[in-house]
Amino acid sequence: MISITLKLFAVYQDVLGCPEMTMELPEGITVRELCDRICNQYPDLKKWQGLTRFAINLNFVEADTPLSNGDEVVLIPPVSGG
Repeated sequence: MISITLKLFAVYQDVLGCPEMTMELPEGITVRELCDRICNQYPDLKKWQGLTRFAINLNFVEADTPLSNGDEVVLIPPVSGG
């Protein structure tokens, strides 16, 4: 198992009700699999699932990037405003 910090913004923070959380996950899990897990747990997020971008340790990454112990992960939903 690995331990990561998940930073939450916008709709993710609204639905989960917190700005960040620590999670224990199986080794080899990808950032997309983490997003899928969150969206399955919180169905209100499903509409954002395919539009979400990902960052690990302050760097944008592709969805198939595996997570490592100690990573800081951000799920980035589309944003609007001005």
